[in-house]
Amino acid sequence: MTPARAAVYLRQSLDTTGEGLAVSRQREDCRALAAARGWTVVEEYLDNSISASDRRKVRPGYDRMIADFEAGRFQAIVCWDLDRLTRQPRQLEDWIDRAERQALLLATANGEADLTTDGGRMYARIKAAVARAEVERKSERQRRAALQRSEKGRPPLGVRLTGYTPNGDLVPAEAAFVATLFERFAEGDSLRSLTAWAAGRGIPTRRGAPWNPSTIRTLLMNPRYAGRAIYQGRETGRPGAWTPIVDDDLYTIVQARLTDPRRLTHQGTDRKHLGSGLYLCAVCGEPLSSWSGERYRCAAGHLTRAQKPIDALVLEVTRAWLRDGDNVRMLATRLAEPREEDRTAAEQVRVLRQRLARIDEDYDAGLIDGHRRRVAADRAQAELATAEAALQRAAAPAAAVLHAADPVAYFEGSSLMIRRAVLSMLFTVRVSPAPRGRKGFDPETVSFEWN
Repeated sequence: MTPARAAVYLRQSLDTTGEGLAVSRQREDCRALAAARGWTVVEEYLDNSISASDRRKVRPGYDRMIADFEAGRFQAIVCWDLDRLTRQPRQLEDWIDRAERQALLLATANGEADLTTDGGRMYARIKAAVARAEVERKSERQRRAALQRSEKGRPPLGVRLTGYTPNGDLVPAEAAFVATLFERFAEGDSLRSLTAWAAGRGIPTRRGAPWNPSTIRTLLMNPRYAGRAIYQGRETGRPGAWTPIVDDDLYTIVQARLTDPRRLTHQGTDRKHLGSGLYLCAVCGEPLSSWSGERYRCAAGHLTRAQKPIDALVLEVTRAWLRDGDNVRMLATRLAEPREEDRTAAEQVRVLRQRLARIDEDYDAGLIDGHRRRVAADRAQAELATAEAALQRAAAPAAAVLHAADPVAYFEGSSLMIRRAVLSMLFTVRVSPAPRGRKGFDPETVSFEWN
C-alpha cells in the first residue's frame, strides 16, 4: 500500500521573541507522528504570529494548504492540536466535510482528533465550540476593561502613541516633535512638507517606519493629543488622565484645516500667491487668480496686473496697521467676543459630550443593551461632528498674530496661509485696471476696505 502523502500545518498566535521556538516544537512532534503513521511529509505550511480565532484574519499558509489539498497534493494533514488548525466551528465543518467526502486524514500530535468516526467528530465539534466561547469571553473581558479605562480617562492598553509611553507618560523628545507637527500644520505647512521635515528628525513612527503624509495626517487627527479620552475610536466626552501635548485651540485649528474641503494637498491646490483668490477685481468684484506665476488677472478679462508691486503695497499697509497698538488691541478684543452662533455651537458640543458619557453610564448600569447603545452613540457622534465642525470654522489661526509680543515680526515670520488669513481678517483689497499710457505702478489703483 502506497504511504499517504501528508502536509504538516504549524501555527503560533504570537511569537514575542521572534525565534519561532513554539513552531519548532510543533514541527518535531508533527513529523514524529507522521513517521509513526508511515506517512510521507510532502509540504509544510506555516502561519506565525497569526490568530485562528478571527475568520477575517488572512492566514496565507492555511489558505495555500486548502488549495493544495483540493488540487490533490496530499491526503493527510498533521497538526499539533486541533486549535492550531482552527478555532472556528464553521471552518471545522468544512474539514469534516472533506474527511467524509474526500477521505481526508487528520491527525494531531496530542492524539485527540479523528474525523473518521462519529465520536471523533463530536469531540472535535465540542472542542471547537469551547474554543470559540473562550475567545468570545476573552474579547468581552478586553472590551469591558477598555471601556473602564476610557471612563477613568486612562489611555488604551497596548497602544503607544508617538510622544507617550504605553502608560501615557510623556516622552519629551517625541512630544516636542508632535507639538511642532501641529504648530507647523496650523501655520500652513502641507502634509508633504511635514513629511520631508520629519524625515530628518530621527523619530520614526511607533511601528518604526518612516513618516509619510498618511501617517502624519493620522497623528494630527488623534484627539488623544489634546487630552481627549476615546473608546473604540470615538471621543467619550471625558477628559483624559494624561498630559496633553497640544491645547484644545490648536487641535481645533488643525482639524478645521484638515477637514476643509477647499484644501486638497494631494492635488497641489494650496494657495501659492498672496492675493490669488483674495484680491477682487474693482470692475466686476470677482476674485483675481494667478497667471504665469508673476501676474494677477481677472477671469472676465478686465485686467492683468504684475503681482510684485501690488503684494508689496498690501504687505506694507498691513505692517503699518499692525504697528499701531490701538488697532491690534481693538481687533483682538472684537475677536475675543464670541458671536451668538459660536456660543450656541460650544454649548451644543458640551451637551453632546455629556450625552455620550450618559449613554456609556446607562449601558454599564444595564439600562440599555449593546444595540441601543450603538444606535444612540452613533446618533450623538454624528451630531457632535456637526457641532464641532461649526466651532472649527470659527477658529481663526490669524488671531495668534494679534496676541504676539511683536505682531509685525510674527506676521513677517508666518506662513503664507497665516498672512492670507490676516489680510482677509483686516480688509478687502480691490484692484483696478492700470491707467492707459501711464508707466510704472500707481498705488491709487489698489483700494482697501477695512473689515
